[in-house]
Amino acid sequence: MTSRTLLYFPIIHTQTDMGALSESIRKVTLQKLGERVWRRKINLVKQFWADLESNLNKRSLDYNQTRLYQDGLPVCGKELDIVTELAKKGSPNHELLVRLMEKGATVMGTESAELLIEEYHLIKKILETGNVHDAMAIEARQKAAGDLLLAKRDAFIAEKIATTLQAGETGVLFLGMLHNLASLLPADIEVSYPMNRPLGKKGK
Repeated sequence: MTSRTLLYFPIIHTQTDMGALSESIRKVTLQKLGERVWRRKINLVKQFWADLESNLNKRSLDYNQTRLYQDGLPVCGKELDIVTELAKKGSPNHELLVRLMEKGATVMGTESAELLIEEYHLIKKILETGNVHDAMAIEARQKAAGDLLLAKRDAFIAEKIATTLQAGETGVLFLGMLHNLASLLPADIEVSYPMNRPLGKKGK
């Protein structure tokens, strides 16, 4: 019988979640999609987070025995400051984290700061052209490096969950759609997908 449970939510990021890159991402996306589709995407993302919170609220979680693992949140000693700041800026993801913390859940540093910085520079190189066609060309050339970096991030996150989620506890993982680390987790962690599955390779 499994002693640890992980609720795995593949998530959709908002512009606010992108931090310093948010404005560049907005410009490139507007070029690619147009204003109307961009606005529709924003509304769909808002609805996604409302549905996710509704899903969580229907569960009888003991929040004092719940750990929250968050995409993009580095192990740095300032995790709560980062979550609070992004929540104040209007990130629905981080607003939800704050509400779950208020119920007793514990936010965990989840990612390697070094790998996140490496990814930041990769994305910055793609976006700094300011042109959607040039950005897509650079992204294609960097695909191998991006895939390797994603795999390294997944391995780090899986190890972090494996070593911090204790027997009898529930983990709630908010992780981008392209990640998939279920196959990297120990067998005694029961992974559940309450809403949908990742877009990456299938896990166990």
